[in-house]
Amino acid sequence: MENNNEKVILLDENGDENTFVHVLTFKYEGEKYVALAPNAEADSEEEEIVILRIADDGGEDIYVSVDNEVLLEEVFDEFLTLMEEINEESGGDEQ
Repeated sequence: MENNNEKVILLDENGDENTFVHVLTFKYEGEKYVALAPNAEADSEEEEIVILRIADDGGEDIYVSVDNEVLLEEVFDEFLTLMEEINEESGGDEQ
């Protein structure tokens, strides 16, 4: 599990660059996934998260969208559980 808040630049279907902040890399059911947050400068009340599967393309990691809605929900639930554990370990459970 990695959590280092690096910036990640991804190309969309039009070849335009989009900047994201790396939130967490984790494994679920034997596959690696990455959670990214859009690097939006605008104030947002609700933080958005993008979940992508990490695949090996001839020795290089590539990010692949998760098209199966059920799997995506399961992976997102795992992400939420891991983030809760990280917050508890770092003493971030203030209410």
